[in-house]
Formats: sequence, structure tokens, C-alpha cells
Amino acid sequence: MVDMLKVEGLTAGYGPLRVLHDISFKVAEGERIGLVGLNGHGKTTLFRAISSQVGWQSGSVQLMGHEVGGSRSTGPGRKTPAIVRAGLAMAPQGDAIFPGLTVAQHLDCGAYTPIAWRERKRRRDMVFDIFPPLRKLEHALVGRLSGGERRMAGIGRGLMMGGAILLIDEPSLGLAPLIIEQIYGVISELSKAGRTILLVEENPARVADLADRLHLLDDGEIIWSGPPAELLARDELLATYLGG
Repeated sequence: MVDMLKVEGLTAGYGPLRVLHDISFKVAEGERIGLVGLNGHGKTTLFRAISSQVGWQSGSVQLMGHEVGGSRSTGPGRKTPAIVRAGLAMAPQGDAIFPGLTVAQHLDCGAYTPIAWRERKRRRDMVFDIFPPLRKLEHALVGRLSGGERRMAGIGRGLMMGGAILLIDEPSLGLAPLIIEQIYGVISELSKAGRTILLVEENPARVADLADRLHLLDDGEIIWSGPPAELLARDELLATYLGG
């Protein structure tokens, strides 16, 4: 299988602060990979490093075989817009929305490339098919939506881009259990449709039936990798690194 994303020896952070330490993993075409760990241990920073939003100290990130980032040793990398055009789509953590826009306008912001923009109406209809509540809210302001509806709008904006690989950052954050179940139902359907997905989640049980493989992050390092069922059976790992 083709590696859609390949991260090797990535060390990155904010200015002189190193948050990620020697991170390496791959995501093959059609795979669903989960990054799990407690909040504050580098999961979101890893997404930002992959998309060149934070600085690197060393390492390599390849998107479909092409280098997308840069470090002090390799020189400047590609800018985030170029990485998006190359096929990386991301639904950020929490309520990263434009509250003054309507749902339709907010979704159109995700149609970043010329091709996506020309197809924005068709892609918007696709998002409405995936998230039926948003169709009725097409002209409502995003800032007035419920938490679950805002999360749908955020993921929908990422889907508007298309992209070869979809990064979803903690879709369950702050939502009620019923809404979490609905959101994960949609993600499951996306995976069944063949989308390549890299998903951040604090609770491994939520992605146990979805992910092909999990990577456990602690203090900016991948300390364990394997099938979800194997992690859920490791009580000592769950207790030590995930609080139970």
C-alpha cells in the first residue's frame, strides 16, 4: 500500500520549547490511524507540525512521497497553504470556527483550492448529506449553533477541501455522549468509504472499532503502537498513561 503520510524522527515545538521528540509513524492509503493520549502531551502540536504551523528542530514529513516540512537542518519547508493544496485536509480541535459566517459560508472556506472552489456547491451538498442537521441550518450563523452542530460544521469544512488524507483533532471534545456517538458514526462512514484518516482522541475506547492501529503519546513521544484491542487489554498502560 502507498504511504499517504510518513513522519520520521520529528522533533518540533514552539520557539526553543520542544514538545515533540523523535516522532515516527506512517499512514497508508485507506488506513484509519488513531493518536491517543492525555491532553497536553503533544497530539495537537503533532498535527500542527505536520501542517507546518509550528517550527521543527529536526525530522521529516512526507505527504504522498513528497517532503512538506522543514527544519533547522533541512531549511525552510513548504507553507501550510501549499501543504493543503498537496492533499492534506484538517478538521481542527474544538470550536475553531468563524462565528460571524453562515454555515454555507463557513463550509465554503474549506474549498481552498481552485478545483474545490469550482465544485463548492456539489461538495457542500455532500457535507449536508453527511450531516443532515446542517442542511436546515445553511443560512444560520455558525456562532449560534450548538456544540455538536459546530463540530459538524468544523469537520464539514475539512471535507470541503477533499484531500488525500483527513486529519481530525479530538472530535468528541466537550460534547454530550449522544452527540459524540453521532459524530463518530459519521467518521465511521467516511472510513468505510475509503477515506484515509488520522484521528486524535484522548479515550482509546472511542476509536477501538474504527482505527486500524493506535499510537500512544506521552510527553511528546510515541511510547506504544499496536492494534486498539491490544491497548485496551493492557491495564497497566491505561492506568499509567491514560488515567485508567
